[in-house]
Amino acid sequence: MAIKRRIDPAKGARAFRQWIDNASKEATALPRPVIAMAVRYTLEELASRAEGNSVEVRVPPFGVTQCIAGPRHTRGTPPNVIELPAEIWLALAAGKIGWEAAVATGKVAASGLRADLSAELPLV
Repeated sequence: MAIKRRIDPAKGARAFRQWIDNASKEATALPRPVIAMAVRYTLEELASRAEGNSVEVRVPPFGVTQCIAGPRHTRGTPPNVIELPAEIWLALAAGKIGWEAAVATGKVAASGLRADLSAELPLV
């Protein structure tokens, strides 16, 4: 079953491309709405490529999605949760950093047996 997209794919891809092009220029920060659009677009893209409900990926304060096939979670805190900041999430989605390196930063909280996105990333 295809996910219901809330972000226009063309606008989301444009925001993500802006982030990729700007990632090496730390002095020039992107506006918060562009970062939010890029995060939400990439979360939707992940959910569409790895459909399922066994892992919850959280990128506060911008968005959350469920993905990866497996046992369905319905109540309370999911058993497989990944939470990370936007800059790490976008770097993973763009292939600028690998899963192991992202986890090694200490900024990625991943709990549960299925809380590993290495097979699903990068998205580009």
